Amino acid sequence: MIRIIMLGAPGSGKGTQAQLLSKYFLIPFISAGEILRQEIKKNDKTKNYIQNTINKGKLVKNSFIIQLIKKKIKKKKYCNGFILDGFPRTIEQAESLKKNINIQYIIYLKIKHDSIINRIQGRLIHEPSGRTYHKIFNPPKQKNKDDITGELLHKRKDDNKKIILTRLKEYEKYTKPLIKWFRKEIKKNKIKLLEINSNKSITDINKKIIHYINNFKK
Repeated sequence: MIRIIMLGAPGSGKGTQAQLLSKYFLIPFISAGEILRQEIKKNDKTKNYIQNTINKGKLVKNSFIIQLIKKKIKKKKYCNGFILDGFPRTIEQAESLKKNINIQYIIYLKIKHDSIINRIQGRLIHEPSGRTYHKIFNPPKQKNKDDITGELLHKRKDDNKKIILTRLKEYEKYTKPLIKWFRKEIKKNKIKLLEINSNKSITDINKKIIHYINNFKK
């Protein structure tokens, strides 16, 4: 069983690496952002709240996303492991997760903020699956089409410079302290933390992560 948390600022490549690791280790990945987008489509009661929060570049309430993630990971599909992308993003979320499951690996992708803006502005997404692409760094095989379904890719509404800057402020406020929290946790528990420069190529980063995890599996 492998349980991985992907940490990093918006645009650091968490989603791309989660998808690649999912294929390699044959475990599903869970995208917190995709869960919220699905919730928008199926739940009229919370649709406006989620949409307005995301469009402002803010984080949804801890209690709200914690409930959705807990419900998700209880499904049989995830009993043999998973990769979490976009959760936890706060210490409160991490503490809640810790009470329910044992996480083995934390992969922290580090990147400078000026590089993030260029990355996010070129990002494309396949909304039904959550698969992500980039016009330059990770282009689809056919222009603007998902590699698997052939369906059209879209640019997220919150992938514009103004909202990106707000999201980065939220990251500095809530997620940066979370990384320090995890560094303390690895001393208490058997959690492994890999910090990696995500300015490298997608392939190089992926190889390093796989090598790191495989070494500890032996």
